[in-house]
Amino acid sequence: MKFLRSTLVVTIIAALMFPMTAFADDLPTIKGTESLVVDIKTGEIIYGVNIDQKVYPASTTKLITSLLLAEHNKKTDILKYTESAKVQPQYSINTNLKTMKIGETMTADDVMKALMIYSANDIAYMVADNVAGNSSKFIDMMNKKAADLGLKNTHFTSPNGLHDDNHYTTTYELSVIGIAAYKNPWVKEIMGTSKVNINTSDNKPILDIPNRNKLLGKYGCTGGKTGWTTQAGRCLVAFFNRDGRELVGVVMNSEYGEDTAVFDDMKKIIDYSYSLKKTTLYSDGQTIKTLDIKYKPLGFGFTKTMSIPVIVKGDVKYYANDINNKEMKPEIKLSDINVWKLSKDSKIGTLTLSQRGANPIFYLVTSVSTGSIVKDNILLYGGILLLILLLLVFIFVVLHNLHRGSKRRRYY
Repeated sequence: MKFLRSTLVVTIIAALMFPMTAFADDLPTIKGTESLVVDIKTGEIIYGVNIDQKVYPASTTKLITSLLLAEHNKKTDILKYTESAKVQPQYSINTNLKTMKIGETMTADDVMKALMIYSANDIAYMVADNVAGNSSKFIDMMNKKAADLGLKNTHFTSPNGLHDDNHYTTTYELSVIGIAAYKNPWVKEIMGTSKVNINTSDNKPILDIPNRNKLLGKYGCTGGKTGWTTQAGRCLVAFFNRDGRELVGVVMNSEYGEDTAVFDDMKKIIDYSYSLKKTTLYSDGQTIKTLDIKYKPLGFGFTKTMSIPVIVKGDVKYYANDINNKEMKPEIKLSDINVWKLSKDSKIGTLTLSQRGANPIFYLVTSVSTGSIVKDNILLYGGILLLILLLLVFIFVVLHNLHRGSKRRRYY
């Protein structure tokens, strides 16, 4: 019997549903105007401020540039230094560390090092020209990749992130890009390297270039990408692993002067996020709903109604913050329920906490079993059993009398 086939969306008054504890008094005070921490494995937003505000990514743009390089090349591929690379201003291999000639070559691995460790703006264009043929086509690839990642508020106009009013993203969407880059083994390896040597075809290596991420190797930091322009301020995307739990932090538009502020900001929000405990929405064993299910006690004929408690299996928890409190939607999906097949702790559906970037699922069970149905109808079944017994006695008596009558007739 199929009594129920539908998805039920639980609508609960927000004030009762989500405690207004989005940001407690002990929230970290930082210089950055936009910030975010996300659990890399689950996608859950642990902490966030102004995460959908338009921001300029500066050199954190190179996260997506590095990802596209890794997706289209092998480490041993040979890439040529190009004319469009040579004319790039600020922090270029060509102007700051050595003079590179158009046509000079590097392995893709050395290109990745120059891009992510030194953050060379000319190398970003070298990547674009070698991967796509020219920077215009590469920028199209960048925007397509952003779309493929589901991003709707991101637009790129260059592979290196030098300021352009039309080159923007949001803190949340930058975290999505960062996680995608971090999950690429090659990109992750390079961004987690503290110091590199870079070789070019002129056999004059650039030695001991330090990683610009001052948190690397400290407090569980396993990698990241810095960025800064006058318009963007100091920016940082950083990845952490403490006891096997990986988080990504994003700080945007931090104090422009000394670059220490953005690293202090990051440590504060990461420490806070690792220490934060989830809020319990439902406790293990809690009845969150009661269903009235109709059934036929005899399998036919009249119907009765039985109340079935919907019980959550395990504690249902979430991070209480402004984003989750506003956007989270608990959704109950119930299976077809056959009361004749129920047993204690029968799985009867799921509860999904739909959040941005995360949809944790919890099982729903019930305490009702087939024995409960029998107990609920004990008088009915007892009466039927009694009638059956009486009928059997009646039949026995009738048959017995017929048998005795038959004997008497034989003797006459």
